[in-house]
Amino acid sequence: MRPLTDQEMKVVLDKLANYMSDLKSLIAPLEDGDRYVFRLNHNRVYYVKLSLANLATCVGRDALLSLGTCLGKMTKSGKFRLHITALPILARGARHKIWVKENGAQPFLYGSNIVKAHVGRWSEDCPEHQGCVVYSMADIPLGFGVTARSTTEARRLDPTGIVCFRQADCGEYLRDEDTLFAG
Repeated sequence: MRPLTDQEMKVVLDKLANYMSDLKSLIAPLEDGDRYVFRLNHNRVYYVKLSLANLATCVGRDALLSLGTCLGKMTKSGKFRLHITALPILARGARHKIWVKENGAQPFLYGSNIVKAHVGRWSEDCPEHQGCVVYSMADIPLGFGVTARSTTEARRLDPTGIVCFRQADCGEYLRDEDTLFAG
C-alpha cells in the first residue's frame, strides 16, 4: 500500500469533482487530529484514516486485501473508475441528485439507465454530462451516474427518454460479487 502519485491524485480528484461539490472536506483534519488519505494497493484506491494506514504498513502488500473504503480502480491506461463502494462518500457531498420513483428503483438496480418516467424529482440547474447521485424517494442512495440531458432539456423530453446514464448501482454487490473485490 502506497500513497498516490501526483498524477494519480489529480485523476482521482478530477473524477470525484464530477460528483461532489466540496473536495476539501475529504482531506480536512478530523476533530481528533487524524485525517483521511488516499492509498493505492493492487490498482485499487482506498480512502482510509492516516492512523489506520500507518498501522497497515506492517502487513505485506500481497497479504493486505482491503483497508478503509475502496473508491475505485486505476486502469492500466492511467484512468480511474469509481466503484459502487464509493457511494457513501459520494452521497455525503453530492452536488447533483436525482430521486427515482418506486417503479424506477428496481430497473435501475438491475443495471438500466434512468428514463424520465421514473424520475420523481432532480436537482435544479443540473448540466448535461455531469455526475449525479441517484436516490430513492425515501432519500436512500441507490447508485450514481452521469446526466444525459440538462434539467431544462429533460423537462421537455418524452417519458421514455433517457435522463441519466447508470455508472454504478447497489445491485452490483450481487451481480459482480465475484469480481468486485478480486484483483
